[in-house]
Amino acid sequence: MADRLDGNFEKAIDLLFNGKGRVIISGIGKSGQVARKIAATLSSTGTPAFYLHPTEGVHGDIGMVLSGDIAIIISKSGDTDELIKLLPIFKRLEVPIIAITGDNNSPLAQQADVVLDASVACEACPLDLVPTSSTTAALVMGDALAIVLLEMRGFTAQDFSFIHPGGALGRKLIKVGDIMHTGSQLPIVRHSAGFREMVVEMTSKRFGLALVVDDKGKLTGIYTDGDLRRTVETYENPLSLTAGKVATPNPKRISAHELAATAVAIMEDFNITSLVITDGDNKPVGLIHLHDLLKAKVV
Repeated sequence: MADRLDGNFEKAIDLLFNGKGRVIISGIGKSGQVARKIAATLSSTGTPAFYLHPTEGVHGDIGMVLSGDIAIIISKSGDTDELIKLLPIFKRLEVPIIAITGDNNSPLAQQADVVLDASVACEACPLDLVPTSSTTAALVMGDALAIVLLEMRGFTAQDFSFIHPGGALGRKLIKVGDIMHTGSQLPIVRHSAGFREMVVEMTSKRFGLALVVDDKGKLTGIYTDGDLRRTVETYENPLSLTAGKVATPNPKRISAHELAATAVAIMEDFNITSLVITDGDNKPVGLIHLHDLLKAKVV
């Protein structure tokens, strides 16, 4: 199918990219199933599209079509009555027609503004009857349109996440900033704070750690429950210590704009359960725990 990406493909892309309306995709039978999938793929990648059943179309659903829309019609034969009846209506509405067909000399191809060749030598079916190779070719052509448009529109992972808020795909694209703890929830102490003050802050915020900052509010270290046990074992009088004295310097951190999946990878690599989120000035603005990632089903 790669050899079919010729000047006609470029014309189809130009129509779809510069169009101001929606993309209406129609087909019947197995081609209709392919049309539904292509419509879904376009819609989920930044090109609004919907499927129009040709029979329902000529019985009123064509009212959903507006001038400025673009039609993609999928048909192996290019001579299906239900589809051919739609063409004059599209013409009256001045809706450009892109045909994905297996017959470039068919009635559909003759009336289309752009023809994309999806012909096959034969079906995979030994009877050469069951739509198999032909539907695959049409699907490949539709996916190629969708991905080229995705790239031309500069569609990003963030755009994808916005359109796919649910399911596994959406969870993979959750950002750290979407689930991190902020503000008064954060256990923060100055580096000059006493040991008792730091432990009280750790206990009250219930993260099992404290973030230690300097006089300008910039992160200098972290102190965890594990550090607390080690401090008690090492020092005879821990209450005489300051937060800055016992904190572990240069803790692992992440940006709020990073994917939550990246936070999981960092936690796994360094065998830790929490990450601090800092801003451009290295000031702590958030905290994320492994439990948050489990709750969001990122893990």
